[in-house]
Amino acid sequence: MKYSYYPGCTLSTKAKALDAYARASALALGFELEEIEDWQCCGGVYPLGDDEIATKLSSVRALNAAREKGQELVTLCSACHHVIKRVNDDMKQVEDIRTRANNYLQLSEPYAGETNVLHFLEVLRDRVGFDEIKKKVTHPLTGRKIGAYYGCLLLRPGKILKFDNPENPQILEDFIRAVGAEPVVYPYRNECCGGYISLKEKDLSARMCDAVMESASGFGAQMLITACPLCLYNLNKSTAGRLPVYYFTELLAEALGVKEEVALS
Repeated sequence: MKYSYYPGCTLSTKAKALDAYARASALALGFELEEIEDWQCCGGVYPLGDDEIATKLSSVRALNAAREKGQELVTLCSACHHVIKRVNDDMKQVEDIRTRANNYLQLSEPYAGETNVLHFLEVLRDRVGFDEIKKKVTHPLTGRKIGAYYGCLLLRPGKILKFDNPENPQILEDFIRAVGAEPVVYPYRNECCGGYISLKEKDLSARMCDAVMESASGFGAQMLITACPLCLYNLNKSTAGRLPVYYFTELLAEALGVKEEVALS
């Protein structure tokens, strides 16, 4: 199975590990991520202004590129997934945005939200299946107690993203079980790390990350996993709890026995 793939800016720079381990794991699981040609930055933040159109155009281009290949579009970064999926919903539901975007882009065929957007975790759950992943695990992570850190962008707004229950998500816990480890459920797993205020309000962001770390370590987690580069960056700066933080794709690659094959530069 082949999917169109939107890596995004951070996975091409500071978060290369998130990307590289995902590609290796995908091949081990029997599917391929085909990177979209000439993709552009999604903007990182979904624009809330009703009349804002310019910052949504790069997402529409990526969505249309996947449509032209007849493929679903897969993302990895929580922020990219959030932005692209919300823009796709706009193109389906909001006539004014759809009309203006298509008028500007002058596509060969107007785009109206036809592409299905999936996070890599959704591919694992809904296309491959966690039971199938269990069968392909060669190096189970037995004995590790892992806390899933969702943050806010993967889950909300729930009615549009339709990723998981925003109040009681399970997908990362199910993933942890699939790779042979023990999930640790703790209260702050779906709270914000203060990502977008981390430069302006460093003390506030630090307190938010400390609360996450203290919550996870207090419930017995030995490490945290995340899908968000900004969350990983902020949590790694926390001085509370001092738990190591990894991308979930690194643990997947390790469990599948392909981690050592990945060259990180």
